[in-house]
Amino acid sequence: MDLLLPKGTEILLRDLIQERTGMLYDDDKESVLLDKLAPLVIDRGFHSFLDYYYLLKYDESSNAEWTSVINAISVQETFFWRELDQIRALVDVLIPEWVKNHRLEPLRIWCSACATGEEPLSVAMAIAEAGWFDRIPIKIRATDLSSSALTKARQGLYKERSFRNLPIELRHKFFAKEGNAWRVDPALHARVRWDTANLIDRADVARFAAVPFILCRNVFIYFSKETIRRVVRQLAEFIQPPGYLLVGVSESLLKISTDFELTDVGNAFVYRRAKIQAQTVEKTRFSFGAKGQE
Repeated sequence: MDLLLPKGTEILLRDLIQERTGMLYDDDKESVLLDKLAPLVIDRGFHSFLDYYYLLKYDESSNAEWTSVINAISVQETFFWRELDQIRALVDVLIPEWVKNHRLEPLRIWCSACATGEEPLSVAMAIAEAGWFDRIPIKIRATDLSSSALTKARQGLYKERSFRNLPIELRHKFFAKEGNAWRVDPALHARVRWDTANLIDRADVARFAAVPFILCRNVFIYFSKETIRRVVRQLAEFIQPPGYLLVGVSESLLKISTDFELTDVGNAFVYRRAKIQAQTVEKTRFSFGAKGQE
């Protein structure tokens, strides 16, 4: 079925999706966006992308449709033990430093844009291997905007491609073969709590960012510089001292934001909160995760 594409419609859709999700489709990627949206347009019985734009923009009952859009455009390519140097720096250096100054407090870690869960589970595995779960209370929250990605993360069942970097001994320690896939050990899986969050939504950021360590890796590559600047500013506003932000190795904030300073920790580069803002942020108003759940 050939869908109609009135002039300028691709720009309207591109800008609307960036406004809602932060994801940027430059001029050379607009065709990719249209390819991802085409099945949704057809399923709705529309013959034109413009009709679909009007649905997303003006229909007050379009929340369910936005869920489909987000699932269609989200990138869920990840794997265990990805960019391990940062995780080792977190577990071997940053957590011990934090414990020295916060002996009676539970440690909270936020893995934002967690996709299908390989990253927060990698963090949990590294923490377990270092013995920290036996010494202090640790809460790991993992969030994503895609409901389909979170469904897979909650299921805890992974195919071979997720294990391309994980040592075989850790696979057999933390996973059990189930058909043609591997299921994560329930005890490890229970170390992570999963939820929905939109990084460009200030209220969502406020719910989860009041923690000393935030992983926000390999998501900024899909954002514009202005969106990155806005997200980083919100993270900096709510993050707790010492305030470390871990981004992907191919992502740099140096020419975008001054809210965090690049620092070398172990064998990895991470960002630390540069300065405390003048205004006082009432972090106590926000719980770590869903209301009433700690």
